[in-house]
Amino acid sequence: MIISFKRFWLHTFLVFVSMMVTYKIFAQNTKTSINNPATFLVVLGNAQDAGYPQIGCTKDCCKVFWQHQQSKKLITSLALVDKITNQYWLFEATPDITSQLQFVQHYTSKSTTFQPAGIFITHAHIGHYTGLMQLGREALGAKNIPVFAMPRLQQYLQSNGPWSQLVTLNNIHLQSIQADNTVAITSNISITPIVVPHRDEYSETVGFVIVTSNKKVLFIPDIDKWEKWQQSIVSEIAKVDVALIDGTFYASDELPSRDMKEIPHPFVVESVALFSNLPQKEKDKIYFIHFNHTNPLLNPKSKQRKELLLKGFKAADQGSVIGL
Repeated sequence: MIISFKRFWLHTFLVFVSMMVTYKIFAQNTKTSINNPATFLVVLGNAQDAGYPQIGCTKDCCKVFWQHQQSKKLITSLALVDKITNQYWLFEATPDITSQLQFVQHYTSKSTTFQPAGIFITHAHIGHYTGLMQLGREALGAKNIPVFAMPRLQQYLQSNGPWSQLVTLNNIHLQSIQADNTVAITSNISITPIVVPHRDEYSETVGFVIVTSNKKVLFIPDIDKWEKWQQSIVSEIAKVDVALIDGTFYASDELPSRDMKEIPHPFVVESVALFSNLPQKEKDKIYFIHFNHTNPLLNPKSKQRKELLLKGFKAADQGSVIGL
């Protein structure tokens, strides 16, 4: 019993340290939040669906977290904040939504609630929609939060518990969206879903093009290999001012015990090679995001991160602000 008691308090202490480190990361990026532009994106997380550290990982990449040498990373999500209408929208409802909604408050006025004006979801993999459970009566008890979903995803949420209960209890209000059809969320902001190839077990997968009066942003956190897409990623990047794109795996050797063909993503090294001949003004647009726990880009001090920057690209960091 004494050993168990000690382990309990050690675990509690480690969780507390992790929360404080995560809070510090966001706090450091919110000190000048009052100087942010009228409309902007906040990166609320940059990790793959299972977050960082990842459950069951005994590799050095996660050991350094438990040894307090690396900070916790939340799962990939964006907040679109509009000071003009005093509203914000989430892109993805992640398992980390509790922390992410708390941190959004640093970027909004005191009158803003914990209920976003809407949530846009790319697809039905665990890191992208399961945070919806926190909106139910056991948790937030939300009222009619618009959830923008493609047809298969909408049907999935309506037909499977516990998600269907969120619909019947009016915690969420499903809003149907269609590929390439633009949704105006304010007089100056619109969102367009674009279908991308991915493992579509439960729903189709989309990226989003976010358009304001001043800028366009491409957000594709998950996709299979670029060559499987009917569109040219180079052409799509040329159409926008900022591109937040799939950087799940850095290279092919990250998961030696797994068949990488079962979880295809564009390796960052492949993407960098594909974009290598682009002019620097195009490279400046590109932010990699959605990093697996094994991806060295998740560590801001890694040599791979430094090499990426030297080649003219960026890695999205938790708490980063992108003006729109």
